[in-house]
Amino acid sequence: MNDRISLAHGDGGELAHQLIQEVFVDTFGHQEQAKLDAAILSIAHSRIAISTDSFVIKPLFFPGGDIGKLAVTGTVNDLAVSGATPKFLTTSFIIEEGFPIVDLKKIVQSMVEEAKKADVRIVAGDTKVVEKGSADGLYINTTGIGWIDEHHTVKPESMQEGDSIVISGTIGDHGIAILSARGDLGIQTEVQSDCVTLNHMIAEVLQAVNHVRIMRDPTRGGLATTLVEICEDFNITMEIDEMLLPVRREVQGACDILGYEPFYLANEGKVIFIVGKEDEEKVLSILHQYEIGKEAKVIGKVIVKGKGKGKGRLFLRTPLGSTRRLDRLSGMLLPRIC
Repeated sequence: MNDRISLAHGDGGELAHQLIQEVFVDTFGHQEQAKLDAAILSIAHSRIAISTDSFVIKPLFFPGGDIGKLAVTGTVNDLAVSGATPKFLTTSFIIEEGFPIVDLKKIVQSMVEEAKKADVRIVAGDTKVVEKGSADGLYINTTGIGWIDEHHTVKPESMQEGDSIVISGTIGDHGIAILSARGDLGIQTEVQSDCVTLNHMIAEVLQAVNHVRIMRDPTRGGLATTLVEICEDFNITMEIDEMLLPVRREVQGACDILGYEPFYLANEGKVIFIVGKEDEEKVLSILHQYEIGKEAKVIGKVIVKGKGKGKGRLFLRTPLGSTRRLDRLSGMLLPRIC
């Protein structure tokens, strides 16, 4: 790991992984909690999930949302993919001197509207103001709390060979929407961010399906980086099929121009399910009932469950029939994406 922080440490890829592991996880000593998007805690004979996140996106307003909507959806989704029912949020604002109050009101209203859609309450908060030039407008931190239903939980330790990998919709939408909104690479598209809360759709899947092994929302670093993390954390090997990945034509076109691969682009309203092969059709039927799940597809499977020590791997089957190994996103792709 480099001896100084770079923007690449914030893109969700290899450097971000090293930073989290070597500075925070190793020091705080929470190796097991680092395997899910929320920590699962036992308190007074009950189990709750807690997750915290900070949002520094640029620009603050983008096609399909703004930093306020993103702050709610991001934290709600982290709780939901950990098998929790989101209930409460706290929020903190770091505001730069000179920031327009009319914009702040729009952002706060977005938070209220999205919290109502998710059936969560914003119950506490804090505000700090810093000198002009210190915060690039506005940063938001949120912490979420949810409760765990012991009858509808994820069981990542039960992953096995033949399990199906399902993605709830098209990938890379958020990354391309933000890139277009910035205008710094001359790319203009009609792509909207997929920024949306997923907890109601996820809850229905958990209630109907007994063999949900694990869920993750592929945000920074995209689909590939998220799957690599699952492979390494639980010592399994997976294969996804490039021909099966749902990608909007506009997103693929932008990727072709810029030399990006859509499975490394950020998403803010998608969920990965790994489920028993016997349950894949049931999961798809539920997802397809939702507007945000109409493009859901099976994109691959678990091919090896590791034994003993060693790290799992992720492979991509190409349109030519060959396979190549995928690693975490390496280097800086899109900073300030969430």
